[in-house]
Amino acid sequence: MVISDCSSESETNPTGANPSKEYDRMKELKAFDDTKAGVKGLVDAGVTKIPRIFLRQPTSIDHEKLNNDSLKSQMRIPTIDLGGKNLYHAEHRKLIIDQVRDASENWGFFQVVNHGVPINVMDEIIEQVRVFHEQPCEAKAMYYDSDYGKSKSAYLSNFDLFQAPSANWRDSYFCRIAPDLVDPEAVPIVLRDILMEYSKYVSVLGSQLLELLSEGLGLNQSYLKDLDCDKGQHIVCHYYPECPQPELTMGTTEHSDPDFLTILLQDHNASGLQVLHQNQWVDVPPSRGSFIVNIGDLLQIASNDRFKSVEHRVLSNYKVPRASVAYFFRTVGESKCKPINELLSDTNSPLYREFTVDEYVKHFISKGLGSPTLSHFKL
Repeated sequence: MVISDCSSESETNPTGANPSKEYDRMKELKAFDDTKAGVKGLVDAGVTKIPRIFLRQPTSIDHEKLNNDSLKSQMRIPTIDLGGKNLYHAEHRKLIIDQVRDASENWGFFQVVNHGVPINVMDEIIEQVRVFHEQPCEAKAMYYDSDYGKSKSAYLSNFDLFQAPSANWRDSYFCRIAPDLVDPEAVPIVLRDILMEYSKYVSVLGSQLLELLSEGLGLNQSYLKDLDCDKGQHIVCHYYPECPQPELTMGTTEHSDPDFLTILLQDHNASGLQVLHQNQWVDVPPSRGSFIVNIGDLLQIASNDRFKSVEHRVLSNYKVPRASVAYFFRTVGESKCKPINELLSDTNSPLYREFTVDEYVKHFISKGLGSPTLSHFKL
């Protein structure tokens, strides 16, 4: 199997492409997919130049041109102390709700600490994600399934490998938690116990955050949960191998999330996550014991653009592999989504049409990361 790489012409052509050479992208994507070895397989094979399928396309949004380094260095996403057992004390809760509302309206991202998830559980799942992805290829191949839309448990590289303009330098393990929990026996043994334990804690945290978000919108505490916003839950365990040419590709292309809420655990040994804020790519450095929380597209729609689902991305790294665990919350199947009636008025008309979650997810997957999705559902 041969996958073309960026040969020396990349020194004069930043895309690495040589127009004089024939290039069958679909053939190379298929060849990469057939290996079932992912990006880590390329690294283990000793590649020194990234294959052409991973080259970031020049049509990608180049926000770097808008960056102001002095301003960027002063920016940090908000950090919110949930207060542990004090979360339901009236005075402290009001403060938290105000902070969650402000962060959701102005950033779409915030960091939470004192959240009730044991740090040993957080550390262990990151370690076991590394263990899984750093196994020999043959140990992972049995779990490989690129049909992301139908799988309940699968190892894959890029879920949008054949749709996206360029592949990301990243491998993933996906597991469905709710409404129908995947058979634990289908989960790789190195992840099985910790993934089930982790999901119990983060599921509770997600429910608590949806309560705070409901109150932040001026609604009843259980409003978003009553809409089944936490009924559909799944985990994606990402692994970003070291990259020989990180400036030519991305760990994860800029995108917003197709859910109501995402809770992300970062590897505290490696950075790379960035959030787009005020036309600046702002670094989100890892902090041991904390979670990153972000608003998804479905909540932006439900809030009629009051809460923001913003673009974020992950940079590739030359020397250090990175692991992360993303936990997604959304309604399922034929559940309907539209702006919440109680938030609408004569001066605040609905901005989006009604649609099913299935329709939204299918559209998102068909376009791949980096393609705007919200606009497709606007009135």
